[in-house]
Amino acid sequence: MAKKDTFRIVTRAQDGTLRIRDYPSIDPLLHSYTQIGIDDCSTDLALRGLPVFRGLVGPMPEGKNVVRYESPQVFELMTKEWTSKPNRKRTRRRTDKPSDVAVGP
Repeated sequence: MAKKDTFRIVTRAQDGTLRIRDYPSIDPLLHSYTQIGIDDCSTDLALRGLPVFRGLVGPMPEGKNVVRYESPQVFELMTKEWTSKPNRKRTRRRTDKPSDVAVGP
């Protein structure tokens, strides 16, 4: 399990662009946001026990060592973009059918 050592906050600027800030520890976030709980159900075990903040969605993994928190507006925008992408059509690898003809003497 990789240690998460970068904490990323993604919000929207006034002009609508994404604003990303990285922090080397959780301490600045604890001073800027109100902690309302801890994550205890993430499938990424490295995220369990990390704080949940009022006004942010997260924590969520981003890469091997980044923990991401997003504003609700960014979360909604990213989710809409993700769900509107067309699915790639996958083709199954076909195998030859087994022969029904028995070979024998």
